[in-house]
Amino acid sequence: MPMQSLHELMLEELRDMLHSEKQLVKALPKVITAANHPGLRSALEAHLEETEGHVATLKQAFKALDEKVSPKRCRAMEGILKEADELLEDAAEIPEQVLDAAIIAMAQKVEHYEIASYGTILAYSQLMGHEAVTKLVQGILAQEENADKTLSGLAESEINALAMA
Repeated sequence: MPMQSLHELMLEELRDMLHSEKQLVKALPKVITAANHPGLRSALEAHLEETEGHVATLKQAFKALDEKVSPKRCRAMEGILKEADELLEDAAEIPEQVLDAAIIAMAQKVEHYEIASYGTILAYSQLMGHEAVTKLVQGILAQEENADKTLSGLAESEINALAMA
């Protein structure tokens, strides 16, 4: 049955993000292993830890809404991660600096999808007065935005220039 309310739409978005975060928990270790730049590897490791926390936080959001914790297959994240897998399959043939720049580009695609999704959930939860969900999602969104800024900083300060050399 199609969604009938904004509340149901928010739940669908939460389910989508739960599946997305679970996919990332599985995918990030392979990306971390492929990263060469120590700062990039460190940033990815830190974000893996945060991502594991996002799964737990999303479960708390479902409980705050008195809803069953159930992920919904996220084809968007599957597509982004499929591209990442294709990149990593060719990693041995890509110069290290270029690979690091490509990893940042892929990671930022993930971050931008998450930022858009969590921003939407936040707007819905605020409008409907779900204060607990709002607080939980604000925390996740801040971490996603920080991860994106960290990746941009690494790319702009060093990694992109190294890839160009």
